[in-house]
Amino acid sequence: MRAKTILTVLFLISLAVASVVILRTLPIQVDANANIVKEEILVAAVPLQAGIFIRAEDLTWASIARAIEPGEIVRPSEAARRTKPELDEETRASLYGAAVRPTYTIATGQPIRRSSIVKPRDRDFLQVVLAPGARAIAIPVVTGEASTGLLFPGDRVDVILTQNFKADNAPITRRSVSETVVENLRVLTIDVPDPKAAGRAANGSFGRTVTLEVTPEQAEKINVATELGKLSLTLRSASGPNDMTASASGPGQRAGIKPTWAGDVSPALGGAIPEKAITAHYPLVEVIHGSRKSESVKTE
Repeated sequence: MRAKTILTVLFLISLAVASVVILRTLPIQVDANANIVKEEILVAAVPLQAGIFIRAEDLTWASIARAIEPGEIVRPSEAARRTKPELDEETRASLYGAAVRPTYTIATGQPIRRSSIVKPRDRDFLQVVLAPGARAIAIPVVTGEASTGLLFPGDRVDVILTQNFKADNAPITRRSVSETVVENLRVLTIDVPDPKAAGRAANGSFGRTVTLEVTPEQAEKINVATELGKLSLTLRSASGPNDMTASASGPGQRAGIKPTWAGDVSPALGGAIPEKAITAHYPLVEVIHGSRKSESVKTE
């Protein structure tokens, strides 16, 4: 009887000691869990197919309950974001315009890894994004053009040429003209403006370069256009036909778009120069009649 009592007492003592140990270690474990930093990584907000250009709406931050894997893009810490609020968007923007490599497809919620994308300044970027048989051409665009601020890689644009003629014998209504030279081209890259070129851009010089996907024939047209005048780009609707063969006159060719002259834009130009100045270029012809009476007749 005494042996059972001793065993019972020993069991109760062991149980009490175990309980004390567990209660003492429990707060330590709770504190350790509380101190774990929850990381956030960049993931796809929508499915991203191979060759697609990444836009702002394609990306989002997601929390993870695991260790960071190689190549994943980690969100800056909360302390860093408080110090520099723009750091968060700068991290996301570093992927805008990048393209998904051909061997990858990124599902919704799947991490964006550096190995699965190619950026515009990477050596193999154009090889990845160019369609078979296509070419890439970089064209200078006026820095101050509002159109370039609206463009992103993957957009479709038309190329417009504007010329000014200095000939004095041309009517003022025909001294400036603008025309669409190539249509429906895909934007591949848009360079970052050089701050040192800001002064030159204010004087009308070219300060920004946009790389477009073209056919060899379109590249030749654009090269000639750069020699003739200033180039600008207009953004096409995403809901319209975006196939390079959509134009009835051929891939990327003009579909019945007529040039726009200065007189078409401003009818007031017709009265900007006095009639005498306009007709002064017409010579006078002296006509001798049978009666030897002569008169001067203006030719037109």
